[in-house]
Formats: sequence, C-alpha cells, structure tokens
Amino acid sequence: MDLAGKKILLGLTGGVACYKAAELARGLGKAGASVQVVMTQAATQFITTITMQALTGNTVYTDQWDARIGNNMPHIDLTRGIDAIVIVPCSTDFIFKLAHGACDDLLSTLCVARPHGVPLLIAPAMNVEMWQNPATQRNIAQVKQDGIVLLGPDSGDQACGEVGYGRMLEPAQLLEEIIAAFQPKLLAGRRVLLTAGPTFEPIDPVRGITNLSSGKMGYALARAAREAGAEVVLVSGPTALDAPYGVRRIDVRTAQQMHDAVFANVSGQDIFIAVAAVADWRVANVSDQKLKKTADDDSLQLSFEQNADILADVAALPKRPYCVGFAAESENLEQYGAAKRVKKNIPLLVGNIGHQTFGKNENALTLFDDKGHTSLPRADKQTLARQLVREIAHRLTQTVAR
Repeated sequence: MDLAGKKILLGLTGGVACYKAAELARGLGKAGASVQVVMTQAATQFITTITMQALTGNTVYTDQWDARIGNNMPHIDLTRGIDAIVIVPCSTDFIFKLAHGACDDLLSTLCVARPHGVPLLIAPAMNVEMWQNPATQRNIAQVKQDGIVLLGPDSGDQACGEVGYGRMLEPAQLLEEIIAAFQPKLLAGRRVLLTAGPTFEPIDPVRGITNLSSGKMGYALARAAREAGAEVVLVSGPTALDAPYGVRRIDVRTAQQMHDAVFANVSGQDIFIAVAAVADWRVANVSDQKLKKTADDDSLQLSFEQNADILADVAALPKRPYCVGFAAESENLEQYGAAKRVKKNIPLLVGNIGHQTFGKNENALTLFDDKGHTSLPRADKQTLARQLVREIAHRLTQTVAR
C-alpha cells in the first residue's frame, strides 16, 4: 500500500489516452489512495463520468458551477486536504492553460487555486507534431519553471497512426512516478550501482550451481534508490523479476560476468550496493557436453576454483564509491556481520539470515558500521529498502561533510 492515506485529485482532459486514466485510477486505489476525479468537457467525449465514478467510488465533477458543492465553490473545496493533483492525460490545450494561469473551467481553476505546497503532476498526451511545436515547447518550459512535474511523455505508436514523442506513459509507469513523487529525494544527483539476485555457475550445458536468492531485496533497493532521485544501474543475476521502472538493468549469469559488468560501470558511481548472492566458487572443469549417468558414478569429479570478490575489489579501488555490502548468514549474524564488514573494508554492511528471507516478501536487517550495529525490524522488502536508502543517504552526507 505505497499510497496508503494519500488523497489524489485525478484530472482528465480531452484525449484518446483517457482510457489509460481508468486503469490508473484503479491502480491508485489498489495502492491505498483515495481518488477524486475532475474531468473537462472534452474528456467526457472519450470516457464517461460513470466509468470513473465506478472505479473510484467518488462523485465525478465536471462543472465549476456544480450546485452539489454546498458553497458552490468546487475549485476551492475539492483542493483542500489533498496530497497531489495529477492530470492524466494532459492535452496541449491544457498545458497552455497551466502555463498562462487560465481559469475557464473547473479543472484549470482548481489547478490555480490549489494550496501552496500541493504538487501538480501532468502526463502529456498528444500527436508528435503537436509535442514538437515551438509553442508547446515554450509552454512546457514555463510549467516546468513553475514547479509542475512532467510525467513523460514517451515515444511510440500513437492513435493517429504516427510514431514519436507525445505518447502518454502507461498506467503502471504513471503509478510508479506518482509513488516516487512522495519519496524524499535524498539521492538526487547521485549515481548508484547495485547487484542483485543469484549467480549461476555451470557444470555442463544443462546443469549448474546456484542458490535460493530471488533478487527481491536488490530490486526493491534499486526501485527505492530511483525513487530517491538517483540514476540507477542494476546488474542482475537470473531472476523472474521485472526491472524496476526507470532503472537500467544489465543481465548476467555467472559471478565472473557480474564482476565484469560491475567494473564496466563502476567509474563515476557515487554508491555501490552489493546485494547479489554471488557464488564463492565456480566449477573449474566445466564439461562441454551433458554429463551422463554411468554405472561407475565414482568417476565423476568436479574441481572448484574461487570466484573474484566483487565487493572487495570495488572497495580496493583508488577512487571507490561509497560501498555497501550484504551478508546472508545462517547463524551468529552479529559476530559474522561485524567481522565481514572489517574484512571487506567497507563503511556499511547489511546482514540478514539467508534462509529466513530468500524468496520471501519480508525481511529483517542488521546494519553494521564503525559504531556498532543497529536493527531494522521485519517488514516488507520495499519498506526496508526505503529505510535503508535513508540510512545510506545519511551516512553518505556525513562522509562528505568530513
């Protein structure tokens, strides 16, 4: 419930993309938000007020003179007590209104009348030529200067049959952007490199050695870092997870491939978070063909050699990023975690009990630094990821201050 307790005023303007607003309204509700819809007359040509009322459970307003509001001031009453205004879709004409402070219908009037501090987010949706038009770009520059947040647009196929920028973001992407808008930008301007998931060390073309890591904690951290304003690169072992929105994912299989990908991207990074459960060993005598079962199974012998220690190698760089390690233990977490932090020569190590978290949606973390250790109680992994990002940002600020 990422938006639990939030009150969102969802505005719809005229455009084919209004159908996406219906799915977004449903998604906002599932995320815990209360959604109040206001539509322009043009929007009602594309989707009905009945649909939006059914999806939100709230009366939909379209008229600035609506007598159902006791004082006949819906532009005031509807904006008090809300947490954000989101315009989806936002047409070329409505962007013009926002840029010039126009107040000629309910939606434009309540945007101007919104209380100071209430964020206004807009998702442009228009034909590519309309988007590229110099007048539109002047208006876009003005609304951005006024503090209005743009969500998109994207490039792709458009309802008119043309292709290019102006396509509205998909509902799932918009939901991620709205959720992110409520997170403090503690890592704004920072670059973060993470590893996540298991590695897979082949024995032959069809078999290999891996572990039970699902990648959920690492992916949650990548999402949280991006929400906090960072530019995020995620180097991922094999998982069944979708890449977090706005995060660049690099897929690898083996520990050596992960090592290579990290060192190809570590230059210029501010933070490195090693969450992946990387195999300590790899098979030295990998077979080119599938190993067959024989009567004499004692003849099968695998030899092993150590993989490189990715975290230790990054921590040893002359210009290293702020390094955060993860340790999955099966026992004696406080003892092993503290020792591992010192051995890796890193400022922060995050420990957990592996078999209590692998594949699960919840976790409990222990943070080890030079002052000792603190605990983050059991919670869902996304909540923990946001807490950990705050801890990292605080420690990074202290490090820079020194």
